[in-house]
Amino acid sequence: MIELEIQGLAQNRDGLLIDVGRLVMAHGFTLQRQRLVQDPHGTLLTIVVRGPRGGKKSLQAALDDCERLVSVQIFPFVEGETRPHFAASLPRAAYVPPPVPVAAIAPVSTATMPPVEVEASDPIVDESTTDTSALQGISATGPDFDFIQPAPQPSAPPVADVVLPFVELVPLAPDELAVEKVLRSLDSNYPNITPELLALQQSVNEASRESSLALAGQRTGNWVFAREYSLDDELDLREAIERIGVPALRALVEVDLKGNQLHIHDSPLCGKDGQSGCGFFGGFLEGLLGPAIAPASLMIFPVCCRSFGADACVLDLSD
Repeated sequence: MIELEIQGLAQNRDGLLIDVGRLVMAHGFTLQRQRLVQDPHGTLLTIVVRGPRGGKKSLQAALDDCERLVSVQIFPFVEGETRPHFAASLPRAAYVPPPVPVAAIAPVSTATMPPVEVEASDPIVDESTTDTSALQGISATGPDFDFIQPAPQPSAPPVADVVLPFVELVPLAPDELAVEKVLRSLDSNYPNITPELLALQQSVNEASRESSLALAGQRTGNWVFAREYSLDDELDLREAIERIGVPALRALVEVDLKGNQLHIHDSPLCGKDGQSGCGFFGGFLEGLLGPAIAPASLMIFPVCCRSFGADACVLDLSD
């Protein structure tokens, strides 16, 4: 198995993660992380996938033929390594015009000014007075002067936004004490547990946030199955999703079933940019459907998430 980082440039972001995610999964790869960033060039897509080593060439060919992507590149993914997006706009320094040369401003020479003739009978004018009648006897025959003004300085062009590189935290183990604290009120508060889950997101270390949400979801799913669906067992995956998964999820969020994919709309746990709460729903389905499915391995893959710019959070289920 290998991990690859896919960087793509698209003109439109609507449904981009879903379309590219389906293409990736069709070639035997699974999505690990994803990110969308808006740039002056278009929409910058970054996803990390895992799959068979021999499938890289076929995946590259499929992505090159994808109509949604203007350009795409694939790199080996190294945990903790920072790689800027190949299509990101480079920041430009603000333009500072050069100073106007001193020679361009012509000084006014008093040598060329004709003398002011004053009659001997003219009174001496007190320049401090504001009475204009004192100026009647003075005749100034000098010409009008045109003063050379400095050339207007052009305004600096706008500086492009700096696109931050894709940085991934090294995941940590779940904070079990924080999870236990949230689950203490499960009996009395379910299904209105969103405030507790939001508090869990804020209270744990950022690197253990995803694993803590997944653990909380798994234990909540086990609790719901034991309380409401314990008689439903030995089901195939499709039956389990329709009879158990969808009804149980709808007690928490708005969800639609399309094939074997669950589309979660307006997830309250995925509102902040770049902080997905889909780990809770994946763990919830794992704890809920695992005991109901006939002996088989349940696999849940996050296809896309609204916290990374998708229209909805999509989870793909397979066995």
